[in-house]
Amino acid sequence: MKSEDTPFEGGPMDGRVLPVLLGITGHPPKTYRIPVPDPAGGPDTVLVYRRVPRGPGRVGLSNRWKYEYAPEGVPPRRLNWPWSKPDATPPGKPDDADG
Repeated sequence: MKSEDTPFEGGPMDGRVLPVLLGITGHPPKTYRIPVPDPAGGPDTVLVYRRVPRGPGRVGLSNRWKYEYAPEGVPPRRLNWPWSKPDATPPGKPDDADG
């Protein structure tokens, strides 16, 4: 399998570069979870890093990635079907002053 040296920013892994396995498309995973064992023997702590573009690539495309620390974890994904309604909008017309 192919891997790429990917930098980590923020959190306990700040400044480190780790080899990350690439997927079929040649990109690393969108999230990277690092389990950290508890020295007292309790449950593991999981560090979550989110993939972001490293910077501008060739011809304005980003072809390199880095991971940024996500202390809140990963937000749950919501299925985005083409026929799904958007999230609830406030009632009233856009130009209605009373709401």
